Amino acid sequence: MPLLVPALVGLAFLLLPLIALLVRAPWRGLPEQLTSAEVWEALRLSLLCATAATGLSLVVGVPLAWLLARTRFPGRGFVRALVTLPLVLPPVVGGVALLLAFGRNGVIGQWLDSWFGITLPFTTTGVVLAETFVAMPFLVISVEGTLRAADPRYEEAATTLGASRFTAFRRVTLPLIAPGIAAGAVLAWARALGEFGATITFAGNFPGRTQTMPLAVYLALQNDPAAAIALSLVLLAVSIAVLAALRDRWMTPS
Repeated sequence: MPLLVPALVGLAFLLLPLIALLVRAPWRGLPEQLTSAEVWEALRLSLLCATAATGLSLVVGVPLAWLLARTRFPGRGFVRALVTLPLVLPPVVGGVALLLAFGRNGVIGQWLDSWFGITLPFTTTGVVLAETFVAMPFLVISVEGTLRAADPRYEEAATTLGASRFTAFRRVTLPLIAPGIAAGAVLAWARALGEFGATITFAGNFPGRTQTMPLAVYLALQNDPAAAIALSLVLLAVSIAVLAALRDRWMTPS
């Protein structure tokens, strides 16, 4: 087939960098690299911030997905485009936008600082906000698609039987869309775990406070390539685990 050769070239292009990572990995010194205090601190902070960002995305992203899927209002298409904008926006630009919004002199940050003494940039909370900004669209898209596929008549039947809109959503709709929420949450968590550009721009790179694993990889690559490879292997393992978790939902042939 004429398509076979370019298909194999494309496959090789995607696989060769990963194979090179495995081939050049310092397997003998890997246990020592992965047991260092710096690696575990970066791993702990990454897991903590990615989980917090996913939780925040669930709290505000599921209602936002419901709004986009089940309600009609002027400019809904424009709002949907704004929600998905972080998917294509360069992460560094997202970090700059976060600084202009939540920095000490930002549109909102100046009031947070003067009224409540809250400073978000270059803090762990800033890491969570940066990761939420880039990860939440994955959750919204997944949940919105599931909501559109779910039959709204079940929710309407519950309201005709006396349930409030919120009760119908909580008792009927949520169980129906739970697989979509789970898939979106896994994607958002994985995206938050791998976030780099917005995090380093908005939160900086301070060990123990804002240095997540991608930032640690970047720093280690300049001083200790073996440590950078070890951290990269951990992130690669996480990515494979995410793909395995989503396989039954999105990768099983119909």
